[in-house]
Amino acid sequence: MYCKTLLTFLVTLALSTAAWAQTKISGTMQCDKPDPVYTLPVGDRPGHAFSISKAKCTWPKATEIAGTQATASEITSFAEIRGNRGSLRGSNVMTMASGDKVFTSAQGSATVKEGTIQSAEGTWSYTGGTGKLKGIKGKGTYKAKSAPDGTRTIEVEGEYQLPK
Repeated sequence: MYCKTLLTFLVTLALSTAAWAQTKISGTMQCDKPDPVYTLPVGDRPGHAFSISKAKCTWPKATEIAGTQATASEITSFAEIRGNRGSLRGSNVMTMASGDKVFTSAQGSATVKEGTIQSAEGTWSYTGGTGKLKGIKGKGTYKAKSAPDGTRTIEVEGEYQLPK
């Protein structure tokens, strides 16, 4: 009886996993210099500050989700800077060529030089979507590098699944 129950469980698990198969994605965002940017020194020690910013991004190497490509993103982020290190949290509203939107939340760490983020890396996850992308789930990683003019290039990869 135990073997039959175990076999039934394993078959059910295999079928449910196949029904929710992950689709891999990758892409590159090119972000304008953030505007606005607000930075407030904490005052407890040199180099400790909080910063919030918003940046508009395009997708020169677009990620594709459910047959439609990303065309633009708007990233709002919050950073705590402590000398030459920082921690980040952010949200991204990604617009697809179809007009649907995808929402993500991200967190990570950064290297900082003279109060400016030079590079960052971390993880992200989907928090929702509209239209065909409603109910999207998934996660991934990102790596960002800043240019001297304040623009950023962000490489993303991950996976997603859509409800049936």
